[in-house]
Amino acid sequence: MKIHYSAEKNVQILIALLKAHNIFKVVASPGSTNICFVASVQNDPDFEVYSCVDERSAAYLACGIAAECKEPVVISCTGATASRNYIPGLTEAFYRKLPIVAVTSTRSIAEIGQNIPQVMDRTSPLNDIAKISVYLPDVITEADEWECNLNVNRALLELRRHSGSPVHINLMTQYTEDFSVKQLPQTRIIKRVEYMQPLPNIPEGRIGIFAGSFREWSAELTEAVDEFCELHNAVVLYDPTSNYTGKYGIMGNMIFNQHACNKTMRSFDLLIHIGDMSGAYMQILPHNVWRVHPDGEVRDTFKKLTYVFEMNELNFFKKYNKQASGNQKSTSLYAQLKEEYNTLAEKLCGSLNELPFSNPWIAASTAARLPERSVLHLAILNSLRSWSFIDIPRSIRVYSNVGGFGIDGCVSSAIGASIVSPEKLFFCVVGDLAFFYDLNSIGNRHIKSNIRILLINNGIGTEFKLKQTLSIKAGIDDDTDDYIAAAGHFGNKSPELIKHFALDLGFEYLTASDKKTYLQNLDYFVSSEVKDKPLLFEVFTDSDDEVNALLKVKNQMTDKKNEFKQAVKDVIGEQQLKKIKKFLKK
Repeated sequence: MKIHYSAEKNVQILIALLKAHNIFKVVASPGSTNICFVASVQNDPDFEVYSCVDERSAAYLACGIAAECKEPVVISCTGATASRNYIPGLTEAFYRKLPIVAVTSTRSIAEIGQNIPQVMDRTSPLNDIAKISVYLPDVITEADEWECNLNVNRALLELRRHSGSPVHINLMTQYTEDFSVKQLPQTRIIKRVEYMQPLPNIPEGRIGIFAGSFREWSAELTEAVDEFCELHNAVVLYDPTSNYTGKYGIMGNMIFNQHACNKTMRSFDLLIHIGDMSGAYMQILPHNVWRVHPDGEVRDTFKKLTYVFEMNELNFFKKYNKQASGNQKSTSLYAQLKEEYNTLAEKLCGSLNELPFSNPWIAASTAARLPERSVLHLAILNSLRSWSFIDIPRSIRVYSNVGGFGIDGCVSSAIGASIVSPEKLFFCVVGDLAFFYDLNSIGNRHIKSNIRILLINNGIGTEFKLKQTLSIKAGIDDDTDDYIAAAGHFGNKSPELIKHFALDLGFEYLTASDKKTYLQNLDYFVSSEVKDKPLLFEVFTDSDDEVNALLKVKNQMTDKKNEFKQAVKDVIGEQQLKKIKKFLKK
């Protein structure tokens, strides 16, 4: 039988990407664990393979080849202590910035420490032998394939970055005996573009700019992005924490998170990803993603990343605007999506009376009434989600702790910001679990009267009661209250607990349990007039109302087929619907 490529998919992906990144020189050391990789490359005429028995010598041999040829070199070894012998040569490569790819073959990392022969722990390499260390698992699922592709790209991109460096790839093997694969798979290549390098062409089709969280935009960057939108018929998709204030932005969740939103509307031929973490969970379907960020890191949020631009956003847009200066200007995509957004927003506004008293109702009833140039801090998840469907006045800056994305610290962050900017009004919207988690913060002696906290108290972690969450999909339903959704803690919606605590700490206290009472207090709460004390407005809602309100918001878009499907889901549940579909397919 003629030997071709190993049937191990991770080996195929590695070899395909070595070729795509123009890496063809290999120094192989003998062994059993690396047979699948070595046998595959030695039978591919594109590779130039050298043999070296001693791994210590092999690493230094690769240093000499890389320095002389000015190109990356792969070194491959087996399991056991073989990789330990690479350390001196990789140390040399690290300090000389030589692009060496150390591919150390291994059995499953689950076998580490189990008294299984020749299994070494390579999960924590020394700091000065490799710029990055990645693991390539056995590929069984699509998720495994994505992980493998991503990790190979991440490693190989570091080889030539910032003058170069060695990298480490820990390649798992199942010792597959099948070498019959004649064609390498088509696998995605991710490329990095630095400021002075040539830029790839903008593809034809629908172009979106996805803006994650931004602290602030300069006027020059906003102008450059708006000009890009005009020259390329693009649209900015943002959430509250994006803080985009330009001409061509759409609060994307209102459209793309509608149950009836079809794939055509969700699809973008190119999505330019700027900013940092987003808490919007925007349901968009890009074919290609370009990430633009000064850090130049690979962040494959949408699992479609093809380019990383290591440059600041302003330089990126100015470069492309200059190239496209002769283009005919068009904003038809923005106009189309804006019309859709306006229709949905008007429909939501017209149905506010039908919407239960809840986070979404409060957000829709409050956003437009916030004072100009105030600052809004939103807790994750339900508070941020509810405010991500509606436009917030452009003069208001919005922040959320989406970096670590944990329940803790939202009130503290808002208070910290308010202390150092006493001339501004700060609003914080937070649920009861997150508030009690951060309760000690409102006792801080530095608090000033410019902080106003809106506490939505539904007595439970509503997040775990939503129909799309695992607990509900699994049919756990009301049993979530005991230990998953944490019902009944912190006074179990006591009307007195927070009231007395806040008053004793010098806050002014307001409360509401229905729409009428909320609206009666709202003007005072959002007044631009400076108060004598900080304000805490505790609002009591019901978790079932919260769930139903979110469903209504996500069903503003009309589509008869999806309406029927969603109605069936709501009546019989998603698990039962799946069982029926499975039965009908038999």
